[in-house]
Amino acid sequence: MKQLKTLLIAAMLFVGASQVASAQAKVAHINVSELMDASPDMKAAKAQLEKLSAGYETQYKTMVEEFRKKASQYEKEATTVTDAVNETRSKELQDMQKRIQDYQENASKELQTKQEAIVKPILEKAKAAIQKVAKAKGYQYVLDSTIGAGVLVADGPDLSADVKKELGFK
Repeated sequence: MKQLKTLLIAAMLFVGASQVASAQAKVAHINVSELMDASPDMKAAKAQLEKLSAGYETQYKTMVEEFRKKASQYEKEATTVTDAVNETRSKELQDMQKRIQDYQENASKELQTKQEAIVKPILEKAKAAIQKVAKAKGYQYVLDSTIGAGVLVADGPDLSADVKKELGFK
């Protein structure tokens, strides 16, 4: 009877230990930043954003140049006009400066909003591909190994090649 009890306890310990061993999670890693940079969609998005940014920059430079010309002209003529005219011109320059600052702030916000709108679907597509590849390979966790993302060791399997293949990168 004691032997049967001992055998039963040993069997339970063996089954419990094998379940613990099989319960270990499979973990892989991928550098999401590198993946996004390699994406053809992201390259097209960057080109679109650079074009938009260049347009804003051109308009900004035009506004600044106009401001400088007027300021220079007003400075040259300041001694030959009345105080009332100088005061009006000063107010005009202040208004122009305010419009330039407002334009710069609005352009920056619009550019950021556009960037978020363009990048979000690309990131979601990459995330879906990562999930699909991880599921197909049996990984429960995939860590982002981008520098600064919090991964200290990335010795496990890297899913980058498989995810790029899933996304159709060449």
